[in-house]
Amino acid sequence: MNAKSGTDVVGINIGCGPSPTVGYFNYDNSYSVRFAATPLVLPILARAGLASGQQLELAAVARLKGVRWAPARRLPHLDKTVDVVYSSHMVEHLDRREALDFLGEARRVLKPGAVVRLVLPDLRMRVDSYLQDGDADHFVSRLYLTRERPRGLLSRLKWMIVGDRQHAWMYDAKSAIRLLEEAGFRSLVGLQPGETTIPNPGLLDLCERQEDSIYIEGRAPA
Repeated sequence: MNAKSGTDVVGINIGCGPSPTVGYFNYDNSYSVRFAATPLVLPILARAGLASGQQLELAAVARLKGVRWAPARRLPHLDKTVDVVYSSHMVEHLDRREALDFLGEARRVLKPGAVVRLVLPDLRMRVDSYLQDGDADHFVSRLYLTRERPRGLLSRLKWMIVGDRQHAWMYDAKSAIRLLEEAGFRSLVGLQPGETTIPNPGLLDLCERQEDSIYIEGRAPA
């Protein structure tokens, strides 16, 4: 698979949700995206209480802007054909093994020296906030690590269809850099919103979710 934007950059935005990047390949593993090509399915699920308005909106965005379904651990690109792999607020939904599998896929598709950029919710920011206000309930809820067990048939069906959308792991800048290092990336750096080491980021949003995020970049080995 190959495509080029006006900047001749082959970029991937994986887990883009409703915020795809113009000129990039945009992927998401939501069932809203998977059913986007069959628009009658989601309204039926919504009427049954198994899909939300947000999921209907994501399907509409997918149809309009060409978001494709793909799992993070199986990117539909050939080896060493991609200039940028970008992901915002997706990796925290993977457990450690899954995160390393995704980053292994990113290494596989990236050209030597090309960049992976991760945007992640900032664990340290949340801890600092808790230490200031002492509100344990607010702290735990902001981690999105807790899960309510499904109760009743409808809740169980929704769980089966939607899956687990909570966080599986949380990171600060140091631990995110360690993760990328373990996955074999080099020249690792934490950045401020708007900063990047990508030579030509095109229309990539370099400040996405800056109010509560960390920004980490690394380069694929030669």
